Amino acid sequence: MNFPDDLKYHKEHTWVRISGKKVTVGITDYAQDSLGDIVYIDLPEVDAEISKDSEFSEIESTKATSSVIAPVSGTVIEVNEDLEESPEIINEDPYGKGWIAVVELSDPSEIDDLLDSADYERYVEEEAK
Repeated sequence: MNFPDDLKYHKEHTWVRISGKKVTVGITDYAQDSLGDIVYIDLPEVDAEISKDSEFSEIESTKATSSVIAPVSGTVIEVNEDLEESPEIINEDPYGKGWIAVVELSDPSEIDDLLDSADYERYVEEEAK
């Protein structure tokens, strides 16, 4: 499993890459591996308001349909339209080309509630037991 150090992680297996008041959001390597082959993603709408800890997207794989939980609150300002035609990009590159949305933070302090890579890795190991 890969847990890049430059990201922050939510316990519902999403990640954020911070850039000022904006964050890029995706699902973790652990999440995509657990889901298996991703065949569809229901992307959030641009300008949608999302709330931390609530569903903002849904992913369908050959195994199951799974909610994507928002790691932060804010406004969706961009979505990865490449995923509409090729959702499998998430399996291939979950931390790069497989990003889901860019969100403008409404409460930057929420970043402090997220896990760093070492804490997230420990969390995943505990969850797997």
